[in-house]
Amino acid sequence: MGLRTYPNIAVHRLSELSSDERETLLLRAEDDLEPFIEGVKPIIEAVRVDGDKALAQFAKLFDQAPVDASTIEATPAEIDAAFDVVGAEMVDVLGYAADNIRRFHEEQKPQAQWSKEIRPGVEVGERYLPIDSVACYSPRGKGSFPSVTLMTAIPASVAGVPNPIILTPAGPDGNVDPATLVAARLSGVEQVYKAGGAQAVAAAAFGTHTVPRCRKIVGPGSPWLVAAKRVLANRIDPGLPAGPSETILLADPSANPRVVALDLLIESEHGNDSSSFLVTWSEELANAVIAAVPGYWDSMSDTLAGYSSSVLSGNSGGVVLASSAEQAYEFINDYAPEHLQILSKTPDEHLPHIRNASEILLGEHAAGSLANYMMGPNCVLPTSGAAHTHSPLGVLDFMKSASIGRVSQAGYNELASRVHRFATYEGFDGHANAVSPLRTEAMKTNQ
Repeated sequence: MGLRTYPNIAVHRLSELSSDERETLLLRAEDDLEPFIEGVKPIIEAVRVDGDKALAQFAKLFDQAPVDASTIEATPAEIDAAFDVVGAEMVDVLGYAADNIRRFHEEQKPQAQWSKEIRPGVEVGERYLPIDSVACYSPRGKGSFPSVTLMTAIPASVAGVPNPIILTPAGPDGNVDPATLVAARLSGVEQVYKAGGAQAVAAAAFGTHTVPRCRKIVGPGSPWLVAAKRVLANRIDPGLPAGPSETILLADPSANPRVVALDLLIESEHGNDSSSFLVTWSEELANAVIAAVPGYWDSMSDTLAGYSSSVLSGNSGGVVLASSAEQAYEFINDYAPEHLQILSKTPDEHLPHIRNASEILLGEHAAGSLANYMMGPNCVLPTSGAAHTHSPLGVLDFMKSASIGRVSQAGYNELASRVHRFATYEGFDGHANAVSPLRTEAMKTNQ
């Protein structure tokens, strides 16, 4: 291997940035989806009209995968064979990860029904039920992601979804990544379909001869996938917005710069559309991290080092140098990152200042890699600033609740006159009549 050269890591000094320059740092790859939206519309229409035939055509066109209409669904035999291809050691690793992920999500599951008397004779509560059908998307653009399969399919299984399916692109050999098939079975899902990108979203939204129509689709993907979810939001619940990877490392002067450098590369290797920032108010730490990073790039493949160096040398990555801890917190809360790791000997000191982040990892042992694969909490997280209002994927994303109310005669007597006054104020006669003496007279006729 020849001697590599790398671009300089970008340094963004917050106190020297104009408001426009600061806003530029907050942008993500999927912020302008208009070109992608126009691009996915003919794909969606083709799947709506031609179903499996279109899925096979797009598999060949976009994934170079020799899939035809009769081989879109992975067979039980293919899943069986995947265990041998992956090998016992990797099956054990997947099983260990699945167990941790299941344990975490079982703790999230709400009780099936609860109720409480909030006034004499007025009992209210909720009932939780799984969504009937959900599609779990597992990307396969720059690699395969059995981890995403575990993170989407296991909470679906824990929630009790009766018909979860997995959508994932086939590879150039026409097959699904074998570890993804193993992960599917370990998650309790046997229905796996070879479809990726916008065409996968369309297949789930409309249904085809092979792929069942689903009520919801979850899982991360490229801007093409995100755009298709947006276009089809009136046909299928698109779930939380999960696009290209993004991370912020908040490091104080006590952090180990070599550890910071290692962790800065985790999400940056996903591709040029990723984001990865070190945010610190220590120039000494920043310089030490910058000096350490090239040595770690040298230990990566040319392709992944290229992705990472591209991200860290532009406006979507590098070092954000704050003038104070407070300025660092402010930037992080404005950015609302998908992943946040607090690298410090005392990370809990910083945690109360963070309001907007999808995942917060505390300390130098909590490497993002652990969370991405098997720590337990879900790694499918809201991106592009959606952490301002969204939560990580979890069991509740696969369930819906119904409010329940029960009222006795005593409870009716408690509420009726007040409701009558409220309804009269709003000008709704029917509402008012239903809790007036007319109801008392009506009920006598049935006694």
